[in-house]
Amino acid sequence: MNLEEMSMNEIWTEIDKQLDENRGPIEGLNATYSLELTGDEGGIFGLKFSNGQADTIQGDPGEVDCALKMNVAEFRKLLGGNLNTTAAFMMGKVKVKGNIGLALKLENVLKQYQF
Repeated sequence: MNLEEMSMNEIWTEIDKQLDENRGPIEGLNATYSLELTGDEGGIFGLKFSNGQADTIQGDPGEVDCALKMNVAEFRKLLGGNLNTTAAFMMGKVKVKGNIGLALKLENVLKQYQF
C-alpha cells in the first residue's frame, strides 16, 4: 500500500476498514479526535473511539477531546509510522489543542496498523 498514491478518501476508507478488522489496539480507548489537514486534499476529519469501536468521520466531528492540525504530508508520515509527533509538535509541524496525552496515544494506536 502506497500512501503517497492514495487519495484522502481512499486513506480514510482504509483507516476505517483496518480499525474495524482489528479492534485490539483500540480496546479501552474512549476519545474523539479532529484532524485538520492542510494542503492538497486537506480538510477536517474525525476519529471517534468508544468501547472498542471506531468511527471515521469525513467532516467536522463536533466537540472533541483532542484536535490536531498538520499538513497532509505529515499525516501520511504519521500513518506510515514515519512521524515522531513529539518532535513534529516541538518544530511546529503538528499543533495540538486539548489533551496532548491523547495525541500521543493516537500515534501509538496508529503504529499498530499497517498503512
